[in-house]
Amino acid sequence: MRHDYKFLSDQKTSPIRALRPRKHHLLLISAIAAGIFITTSLLPNQAGANKQEKIIEQLVIQETEAQPESLRVIESLPLPVEPQSNSIMLPLSNQVAQQHKTNWKTVTVKRGDNLAQIFSRLNISPGVLHEIIHTNKDTRKLKHVLPGQAIRFLLDDNGVLQQLVYQYNVANSLSVTKQGSSFTAKVTHKTLDTRLAHTSANINHSLFLAAQSAGLSNNMTMQLANIFGWDIDFALDIRKGDNFTVIYEEVFLGDKKIRDGNILAAEFQNRGKTYRAIRYTDTNGRSQYYSPEGMSMRKAFLRSPVDFSRISSRFNLKRKHPVLNRIRAHKGVDYAARSGTPIKATGDGRIVFKGTKGGYGRTIIIKHGSAYQTLYAHMRSYNKKSRRGSRVKQGQVIGYIGSSGLATGPHLHYEFRLNGAVRNPLTVRLPKASHLPKKYRKDFKVQAQTLVSKLNVIKNNTLALLKQ
Repeated sequence: MRHDYKFLSDQKTSPIRALRPRKHHLLLISAIAAGIFITTSLLPNQAGANKQEKIIEQLVIQETEAQPESLRVIESLPLPVEPQSNSIMLPLSNQVAQQHKTNWKTVTVKRGDNLAQIFSRLNISPGVLHEIIHTNKDTRKLKHVLPGQAIRFLLDDNGVLQQLVYQYNVANSLSVTKQGSSFTAKVTHKTLDTRLAHTSANINHSLFLAAQSAGLSNNMTMQLANIFGWDIDFALDIRKGDNFTVIYEEVFLGDKKIRDGNILAAEFQNRGKTYRAIRYTDTNGRSQYYSPEGMSMRKAFLRSPVDFSRISSRFNLKRKHPVLNRIRAHKGVDYAARSGTPIKATGDGRIVFKGTKGGYGRTIIIKHGSAYQTLYAHMRSYNKKSRRGSRVKQGQVIGYIGSSGLATGPHLHYEFRLNGAVRNPLTVRLPKASHLPKKYRKDFKVQAQTLVSKLNVIKNNTLALLKQ
């Protein structure tokens, strides 16, 4: 390093002048000293005045034409920062993004997946998973992720989890955020809006086509059929010219329709007879459909054990058997449908037989109380929950249509027995429906009158449009 002074023997000027600092050196030294004073005033008092003088003395000797080492020392020292009371705190995810480079990753849950497998694929430790699951009761929802659901992960550049977002249904999402060495969790709720809608249609070909043209979804069409399924056999009774009117709910999130809600009231005209149903929820939160007179639409038995199938053979005690080619009584009704079509129990009861039964093939027999029995034959397979001695509910799937036994093709053979004697399932008189409990009848009557009036208005408007 070249110094800014010479040995006294080489000076032509006096020794005192040779050692006198130049003018710009004095300015520089003053600035440096001021900086050191400010800096050391922020440091502990151990750096005393003697130490400051020593530093200044060294700086005078070592100052060069290039950037002085002293300036590098000062630049490396922290500058004092005044606290600002009006500073804005950023959200945690933004703070994390400023401190570390972060990356959102979206994982779609696959069939057979669980959270442990998902965390493993992202190289997140099992310990983190355990801590998140036990953060609070809301995070336990992560134990029940379903195929098709999406989970978003915010990871920093070291792969450390900073945030997790799990939308477990259309209106609610769970957010888990890293706070220091632990996690916090909260659930965000979005408000859904329920709106009323209505539609009417005439049936020219099938219920499904008419409902589709009226703007009803397949699920809503099935709901409509289930409401009237105790009174109308949709495989047998539907005729051209039948019509229906429906008042139902639609569920929205903002301006976007999310799904259909419940049918509140419906009318179905079948073969000249009118059926009406009103939805009513009692004080226990139990909802059922009743006629405007307060009689339950739910009867002891469904008219059909199969949805929307075709009757291929009716009840006939003098029928010629298609396989045996001889007269053999057909003691039930055959419903032709695709192999694998679900078969429903037509009433509550207990399975008293399950197995192969001669020409019936795979068969189930259900006993309903002391007087009634129903038989379901030619099954391809049984529902795994269908066991001999087990109880079944009306509408519960007990098996699937097939062609086992003496059958020319896939169909269900259905029999109805009263006190051991066979009866025609299509014409047998079924037990009467129960009445709405007396304590609810007054409230139900008020609601029913309002909905029936709306059904009448919708129906009259539809007829007026058809006449135009």
